[in-house]
Amino acid sequence: MRAAIFRKGEIVADTLPDPTPAAGQVLVKTLACGICGSDLHARKHAHRMVEMSRRLGRTPMDLDRDVVFGHEFCCEVLDYGPATQRKLKPGARVCSLPALLTPEGPKGIGYSNENIGGYAERMLLSEPLLLEVPNGLASEHAALTEPLAVGVHAVAKANIRGDEVPLVIGCGPVGLAVIAALKLKGLHPIVAADYSPARRELAQRLGADVVVDPARSQPYASWTEHAAMSPEQKAARPALQAWLPALKPALIFECVGIPGVLQQVFEGAPRDARIVVVGVCMEPDRSEPMLGIMKELNVQYVLGYTPDEFAYSLRLIADGQVDAASLVTATIGIDDVAGAFAELANPERHTKIIVEPWR
Repeated sequence: MRAAIFRKGEIVADTLPDPTPAAGQVLVKTLACGICGSDLHARKHAHRMVEMSRRLGRTPMDLDRDVVFGHEFCCEVLDYGPATQRKLKPGARVCSLPALLTPEGPKGIGYSNENIGGYAERMLLSEPLLLEVPNGLASEHAALTEPLAVGVHAVAKANIRGDEVPLVIGCGPVGLAVIAALKLKGLHPIVAADYSPARRELAQRLGADVVVDPARSQPYASWTEHAAMSPEQKAARPALQAWLPALKPALIFECVGIPGVLQQVFEGAPRDARIVVVGVCMEPDRSEPMLGIMKELNVQYVLGYTPDEFAYSLRLIADGQVDAASLVTATIGIDDVAGAFAELANPERHTKIIVEPWR
């Protein structure tokens, strides 16, 4: 089979042996797979990923061997391995958490030498994790289940009370997923900031009420304008809080993931802000704990999603509650994956590129 392979630091198109399903596994044809920002990071910072895996006691990628990325996928069932229930007929379209269930525990798909990801014509999935694609949903939109689930999980971990005014820093795919999830929670106004006009427009389509260009206005100043307490809320504050700015609680989502942004959030955030770090920074970073102490900031790091959040995200897209189609800016074949990694550096041209390995 053909695949786009991460080999010696580059993405190359080549052939690999077809995988054979083991007990409990399903052989599938990859119909659509999104290119994730984590894949771009992995190509650039693969050695850091290996180092971190070792520190966490996990089996790292061997960078001297081939790796096939791709963890945002929609597939077609082809065949079953032994010890499977075969509830879905061949031809059924499915999504799955990007993991294989093994006797040693779950093993990730996409950043592994053994478990081939969605940039290949075929791959293996675990039967218990399959979710059939509902409502005739297009495969390229079903493939967005995984990135939407990241936003759904981040908002769930924020423990929203309902009185907060959210600020989303960065409107790439992760930030857009957070905005969509915030809208579903009924939290308004949603303030979102990004330098890219195209991404600010998408943020509005996904549910942002206020969009900010940081090159022209300070995001935290814009947030303050929309976070003023009502006269009743201001009057109800305890006496010792009267000297504080009369602002509603701040809920800030950091969705950029590059060095320096978290420090900027610490500097700009109001007192008692809750900060949810969703962007994956692959490099050492610096922030000043004393700023967090003086402002009594609450910082929550998040990763991934639960199986229930993943299934919920697929239903949201299939039911039309999230405009997934607006995120897809191109579909490509295996030969174009390397070029797409470069293209995604320009936010004005692309948000989500979908790989269709069967092309």
